[in-house]
Amino acid sequence: RSMEEDTIFERNVPGTTAILRRAVVGIAGCGGIGSNAAVSLVRAGVGGLILVDHDRVEASNLNRQHFFGEDVGRPKVEALADRLRSIAPGLRLDLHDAELSPAGVPAIFAEADLLVEAFDRAEAKRWLIEAWCAAFPDRHIVVGSGLAGLGRTGALRVHSSGRIHVCGDEESDMSMGLCAPRVAIVANMQANVAVEILVGEGKGEG
Repeated sequence: RSMEEDTIFERNVPGTTAILRRAVVGIAGCGGIGSNAAVSLVRAGVGGLILVDHDRVEASNLNRQHFFGEDVGRPKVEALADRLRSIAPGLRLDLHDAELSPAGVPAIFAEADLLVEAFDRAEAKRWLIEAWCAAFPDRHIVVGSGLAGLGRTGALRVHSSGRIHVCGDEESDMSMGLCAPRVAIVANMQANVAVEILVGEGKGEG
């Protein structure tokens, strides 16, 4: 590892950097949840990400996603990869500019220690959770559910059942509109849960 990387993470929570550097997190969807969660995971010290998204950056994404004007028109996975490498140059990235399907989950995320679910549609969330749990029953998945609207911060929570962890209010829907602070709070809740799991399991090694 480089001296620059040591400097980047010198303010990390003691004992976490070495564990997180070895970790690989899958992120299914690189929009409001996925892009913001990815940034927080990389800043926390996670050393590897598998990014999957088939969309391109649109101007309407800039109100809540970790992209900038010059990214408009680019594949989201490529634009996000550049942003993440500018934070941590030694980051290991596996990019998939493709639409994810249930059949693709086992191969694409084979190296992932856990998965951050960052899809928009409820039906896609359902099949992703089912496909992940079928392929990797011993690995955690962190899901976002209910992040639309604004305010109501106290309604946002984490509900865990086995290795499935759901972050959000679990009721608001997209018809309420999307506001950057609330989207980012849920994304960071998911990242925070992921880090806690990774560190906890990493400390149990050996």
